[in-house]
Amino acid sequence: MSVFGSMDSAELANLISSLRESSPEELAARGFAVDGTFDSVDDPVLIGPDGLPFETWREGYPYPERLTRADYEAEKRLLQIELLKAQTWIAETGRRLVILFEGRDAAGKGGTIKRFMEHLNPRGARVVALSAPSPRERGQWYFQRYVAHLPTAGEIVLFDRSWYTRAVTEKVMGYCSRSDYDVFMDQAPEFERLLTTADTLLVKLWFSVSRREQITRFTIRRIDPVRHWKLSPTDLASLDRWDDYTAAKNEMFRRTHTRWAPWTIVRSNDKKRGRIEALRFVLNGLPYPDRDERLVSRPDPLIVGPPEVIAVEAGEHA
Repeated sequence: MSVFGSMDSAELANLISSLRESSPEELAARGFAVDGTFDSVDDPVLIGPDGLPFETWREGYPYPERLTRADYEAEKRLLQIELLKAQTWIAETGRRLVILFEGRDAAGKGGTIKRFMEHLNPRGARVVALSAPSPRERGQWYFQRYVAHLPTAGEIVLFDRSWYTRAVTEKVMGYCSRSDYDVFMDQAPEFERLLTTADTLLVKLWFSVSRREQITRFTIRRIDPVRHWKLSPTDLASLDRWDDYTAAKNEMFRRTHTRWAPWTIVRSNDKKRGRIEALRFVLNGLPYPDRDERLVSRPDPLIVGPPEVIAVEAGEHA
């Protein structure tokens, strides 16, 4: 088993520098490889120069083993059937469902969104993943371009990053002014209160990944040619700003974790388990008919929960 767990801060800094500066070919020449890149589960494993897998996912994780592929596939199918029932109920009742997928880079947001969307009727569900704002959008009220993508009656919208980009990434990376940040933090709770009083169900998920597991996933992206596009300059720049991201995230929770729009953390060092429990958590909060209570009645409290519970149990790895 290869791990980063025994590294001190200087060794970790050297590893981050190497990840930034080394080409895929140089990493391969040093003995790094990726296994399982064509696996249908889309959950590759980083192999170290000693030929053993990196198991950084174990860092602070409450389970000694990952969820098996067989158990994952069986539970996922049953939960996706429940999600289709929920979609029918949303369409028939004219409700609007908004789910925000937030978290650090490589925390597992995209893979979870893919499993949410896998069997939904695309006529009533869509993903919103906005690029950098245009000059015109930068001159608008900050929430304006997000309002344009909110669901109509009977629709589900999944935001792959949302308006909370301002609260964490923009703040840490200096992409917004202090004044813009303060205005956002004051307005976000009220904006969400208005949404939830207009037949809109709002779910806010933060996907938590430990620092060493994030580095493992970034290394996989650097090596694997089908994942190069996932590794951006901002991703690499964020590697030595872990504490800044933690502080911004905690301040976001403090100021926007409200009764009408609470945050829920999903511990996703084990991607498969995180996906399953995210599905289960969302379904648990929807009062659709003919629910299979055995499947959706109790999300795993070791994997999903409010910030004040999960952050402490995760040792602030979130």
